[in-house]
Amino acid sequence: MVNYQLIGACLLPNVGGWMGALITSKNIKPWYENLVKPTWRPPNWAFGPVWTTLYSSMGYASYLVYRDGGGFDGDARLPLALFGSQLALNWAWTPIFFHYHKLGWVYFIQQGYPNFWSQCCRTRIF
Repeated sequence: MVNYQLIGACLLPNVGGWMGALITSKNIKPWYENLVKPTWRPPNWAFGPVWTTLYSSMGYASYLVYRDGGGFDGDARLPLALFGSQLALNWAWTPIFFHYHKLGWVYFIQQGYPNFWSQCCRTRIF
């Protein structure tokens, strides 16, 4: 039996990645190649396979939370909502960085947002 929920959960996070790849490919040569980057930065060809693996793994994990947490009406509601908001910001990062070149916004997404949620969980706001 085909588990369409599992397949959808694994594919959905990749949608934003595929859209981001279109934006990225148009801005590599004119902008990204001229940035000062660390010597340990992975080669450009590695990003596609790595992000596909990461997004698929995140989708699989979200499916497990959904399945074992009672879906959107059970205990999984908050974790799935947090995952969805994190995924949306993750998707937003690429056009903000590669298309709009807004490095301050990118910094907030990379540092500020995860730290905000970390503090919320640490202080038990939820």
